[in-house]
Amino acid sequence: MSRRIRVGLVDDQALFRAGIRMLVSSQPDLEFVGEAGNGVEGIAMAAQARPDVVLMDIRMPVMDGIESTAAILSGAHERGGALPRIIVLTTFDLDEAAARAIRGGASGFVLKDADPEFLLAAIRTVYAGNSVVAASATRELFEHFGEPSRAEHEPEEFRTLTARERDIFLLAARGLSNAEIAKGEFLSEATVKTHISRILGKLGLRDRVQLVVFAFEHGLAG
Repeated sequence: MSRRIRVGLVDDQALFRAGIRMLVSSQPDLEFVGEAGNGVEGIAMAAQARPDVVLMDIRMPVMDGIESTAAILSGAHERGGALPRIIVLTTFDLDEAAARAIRGGASGFVLKDADPEFLLAAIRTVYAGNSVVAASATRELFEHFGEPSRAEHEPEEFRTLTARERDIFLLAARGLSNAEIAKGEFLSEATVKTHISRILGKLGLRDRVQLVVFAFEHGLAG
């Protein structure tokens, strides 16, 4: 059996934490490794338990989920090794705080009242390196709350993309899926996937969600 996915939780509601702990622990491929009641405790938990995936509430006392997300990722980077994937838990579909957390490195968001099976699928999806929310949903979030850059010059790393990769980058930044890009560009989905992987590698981005963030931050969103 392959190694179980290590899951940590940061949320200020004890009853909610208990429910998530039971849910995660009931899965044979998941392991609940730690919990915390606020952002500061979440930083300590993440450093000690080294979860693969952290479920992070946005609004908490002492320190909110936005600051805690940034600190957890920064601490993991300094220690070396793989960074944990962070899923933001929110009560709103279009949440400015969720947008800020994604800008700070979170891999997506899930509504706190989502079906248990959806949350479990989200944990497995983000651990596998995919986005929890579609790039289109991220784009919608940033169209409401993001502040596109007015930068006059393209970032240096963007200039390393080929003409074809730039075209696909811009389509992905608009929220199109691999299938949609493949259909519009008369390519196979496998070819599009290869291009996306190369684009993420050249730009030093983790996933398509961060690609959308990159596009907005550098005025490339179109």
